[in-house]
Amino acid sequence: MNDMIFSFIDSFRIQDFFDILIITSLIYVILIWFKNAASRLVFVGVSLLGGIYIIARLFNLYLTTLVLQGFFTTFIIALVVIFQEDIRRFFERLASWRTIGKSHKKTNVVHESTIEVVIESAADLASKRTGALIIMQGQDPLDRHIKGGYQLDGLATKPLLASIFDIHSLGHDGAAIINKNRVTKFGCHLPLSINTDKFGDFGLRHTAALGLSERCDALCIVVSEERGTISVAQNNEINRLKNAAELRIVIGKYYEDKLSAQADKSSSRWFRKNTLEKAIAIVLALGLWFVFGYQKESVQRDYIVPIEYRKISQEWEIEEARVQEAIISLMGSSQAFNLFEPRNLKISIDLSSLDEGKQVIKLSADMVNIPSNLTLVKIKPERITIKAHRLFPREVPVHIDTTGSLPRGYVLNKLSVTPESVVVLAPFDLVGNKISITTEPIDLLGVTNSKTVDSKILYPSKVRFRNNQVPVVRVSIEVEKR
Repeated sequence: MNDMIFSFIDSFRIQDFFDILIITSLIYVILIWFKNAASRLVFVGVSLLGGIYIIARLFNLYLTTLVLQGFFTTFIIALVVIFQEDIRRFFERLASWRTIGKSHKKTNVVHESTIEVVIESAADLASKRTGALIIMQGQDPLDRHIKGGYQLDGLATKPLLASIFDIHSLGHDGAAIINKNRVTKFGCHLPLSINTDKFGDFGLRHTAALGLSERCDALCIVVSEERGTISVAQNNEINRLKNAAELRIVIGKYYEDKLSAQADKSSSRWFRKNTLEKAIAIVLALGLWFVFGYQKESVQRDYIVPIEYRKISQEWEIEEARVQEAIISLMGSSQAFNLFEPRNLKISIDLSSLDEGKQVIKLSADMVNIPSNLTLVKIKPERITIKAHRLFPREVPVHIDTTGSLPRGYVLNKLSVTPESVVVLAPFDLVGNKISITTEPIDLLGVTNSKTVDSKILYPSKVRFRNNQVPVVRVSIEVEKR
């Protein structure tokens, strides 16, 4: 037992600590998300399958592991499609946390006078049976959810709200948005909810308020035109209030929760909040690390990997008899090898700086792309030898090669090639000698009319062209009858 504990301590690395910390954070965020989401049973089912998958990996249940891997691959795609609105809302909040933390006191403080204006306006509109929809914006942005409307940016007052929801106003059927202490927009159209069956028989305004509350943290106040009642939609729920006094309680609690969540950031409160979810996240992260990341014992495996020669300048030629493969030995835990993909292994040799002639290159660990949880033991061969030749540019004329002869009664008047010469890259031993560049044999047999043909060129094996692009020449044949 002591040996196991000491082995565990010796194998634990600082990378493992950060690995567990990151996974714990991700699991905690997912737990909180599913806790507040409507489909909690989905999370229970996924957790059960995840536990079965971990057990299957521990006991090497090959078929179960294979089937569940395919299931999770498909399920992740389905999860993104089903919960795309919740995922988008999560990333919106994640992007706005930084700005919210810096400017929270400015953006979320609503004057008591504004709250009184909203309460009194809602009571007056209800007594007159005038329909209204007032949105008090929270931390989540609303631009993505609302459509249409008119920009206003006016101080929230009773006359302003009364004029907005007057039946003769252009935007009385839409929603008025209150952010900070100002009416920023009115006459807006909101997304409709599809979950109205469980909340009873509501009108279009109530359906729109509920739809927005399902997508953000705004407080939606609805005044019914038919019943003269006040309802509040918040956090995927809508409730009908008895009177304006109850509305004051709801609004007060709404802003109190928003402010207290940001004002009280003490470490003790953070640890007290969602304690069960934190404990579950830690346990799950430790379990996943123990199954997939714990370095129980080290094993060594050999792989045959290709050698890639890169950054070879066009001015150099490497002899083709160079080594194309090598054997590397890796050491690590069985879990690390299970997550490892050997097809991605390769040895990459940088040939940007070469010397003339034969040279020896030592193969080192920095040339191999191996993951951090595996260790390179050796490379065989340890060194490779290549032979490099510097190439020099030279302009060489193109000669025309012909075969056969013209029919009787015809003579060759002119034979020309375009271009007449090409620039090649040749090693030093060829620069001073004659380099033969010819066209493919042009068959003159049966030629009775002047014509032009495209032809490839033939060149020595040591010669190379820039960008490895062999030019095509054009041969003009002019014949005339005797």
